[in-house]
Order: sequence, then C-alpha cells, then structure tokens
Amino acid sequence: MQTRTLGKTGLEVSILGFGASPLGGVFGAIDQSDATWMVHEALDHGVNFIDVSPFYGVTRAETCLGNALAGIRRDRFILATKVGRYDAAEFDFSSARTRRSVDESLSRLKVDCIDLIQCHDIEFGSLDQVIHETIPTLIQLREVGKVKFVGITGLPLKIFSYVTARVDVDTVLSYCHYTLYDDSLLTILPGLVGADVGVISAAPLGMGLLTDRPLPEWHPAPRPLRVACAKARSACEERGMRISDVALQFALANPLIASTLVGIGSRAQLEANLAAVGHSPDEELMHTIGSIFADVRDMSWPSGLPENN
Repeated sequence: MQTRTLGKTGLEVSILGFGASPLGGVFGAIDQSDATWMVHEALDHGVNFIDVSPFYGVTRAETCLGNALAGIRRDRFILATKVGRYDAAEFDFSSARTRRSVDESLSRLKVDCIDLIQCHDIEFGSLDQVIHETIPTLIQLREVGKVKFVGITGLPLKIFSYVTARVDVDTVLSYCHYTLYDDSLLTILPGLVGADVGVISAAPLGMGLLTDRPLPEWHPAPRPLRVACAKARSACEERGMRISDVALQFALANPLIASTLVGIGSRAQLEANLAAVGHSPDEELMHTIGSIFADVRDMSWPSGLPENN
C-alpha cells in the first residue's frame, strides 16, 4: 500500500482510506463481527487512514469502529472524525457543542487522542462561525492533547477557498469533485497543496453513480448526469470492466491527493477496493468515458445554505 504525506501534518496516510460511514448501518445493517474483520483486514493490507463521524448512523459508526479498533496498537492507524453535524438536519458549530462532541467521540472510539478532527459539512452553517468559533475551539483542544490536527469538509468548493484564506487549517476533505465525471477539485488543488494543506478526496464513486448498483432514491444527481453514468457503466461492461474499479483507479492515481476515502460496508467491497490499488485505468476506455461525460462535465448539485454554493 502506497502512502502520501498529508500536507503540513506530516502524517503518512494510505492512498486508499477506509470510509467508515457504512459501519453506522446507513447502507444496510452490518454485524459487529463483520465490521471488525473488515477493519482488521484493511489494516493488515496497509490501509492506515480511517475516517468516521458522529453523524454516520447517529453515533453508531463511531461506536462500531471503536469496538473494532479495541486492542489494536495505536500507531497502526490514523483516525479522523468530525464535529458539527449530528443528524440529517442537525448542525451545531458552537464552541460548547464542539467540546462536548470531541469528548463523546473519544469515548465511543476508545482512544485518548483523535489524529484529525474535522468540521463536518460546513456549508450548512455559518462559515464565519466556523472560522471564529469552531476552529479556535478545536485548536484549544489540540493544545490540551485531545486532537492533533484540524480540518474542514464539505461539498461546494468555494467554501474551502473562503475558509483557508481566513484561518489556518491542516486539511481539506472534498467529496464528489474528483471523479470520472467531475474533476473540478483540480481548480483549487494546486493552491491547497502549495499552502501545505493536506487534501483528502471522498466519494470517488459519486455516492453510487459510478457503480453497478441501483442508485438510491435520495441521490441528488440531475437526470442528465444519471443517464451519462449509465452509458459509461455500459461502456465499461462491454470491455469486461466494472465502472467502480475504473473510477477508483482514476481517483487513486493523482499524487496531489493524499488519500481517497471509499465507504467499506462489506468484505466484497473491501477486496475490490484493495484490488484497485496499484493499477491504472485503460487509456482507450478513459477516452471513451471522457467523451460520454463531455456534456455533463463537472455537473454537481447544491448543498447547504444558498450563500455557500
């Protein structure tokens, strides 16, 4: 497993990260024994970066992950979790809730320190509150040893430019913006890397758009994008490839992205993700896929408050 340096943190993170949201049962029930096996198997294959949040399964993912990590040497994994989002429509970036959230996560995860604490989906709150209240609180918690590094996450790319221009953060986690159909993360990636901000990309499969599974009803993708993804999936199948494998190979190849997070909710998913590491997508197939996505290139959807999009 290849590792890359996560910006100024100096952390050497696996290029494939373990997205732990499925451990909260958000994509279907998951047994603790299966979850524990997947976490241990991922660690044994060099996947050392694990990302979770109290929002995933409304604390269930953190609890499940904490149980899975019990007894594992602390230097074998780099643990990231979040503050600020606690349910589908529950956001609180206040100092008091942030402090309480970190203590609750430490308890559920059964660790003394969180390697990376991130403000979760900041586009749903006031960016100025995140800058002047949430992040300073997390820095205070860093000073007392409860967390090591501080980051921000969200969907609209403009939120990252706004925040990083006004306050120092260690990392940025962007999702759905470095995929086969949308690579708009490239518009801000050089600037972030140049400022020594570690960049994490999540949802390289477009939250299900780039898989062979039926798309969830709640998915916000516009219809033209859904149609194009279906065509790209067929193009991959005609060549004996799964679009999810091609999408992950593409995502892992960018050396400026420290780690790419993929949700792992089954043994089969873990094995498929591990198999993608170290392989490059077929150039001819990538050209075909590029042509299919030409008319919907960088198509996305709004998230959070209107002013943050």
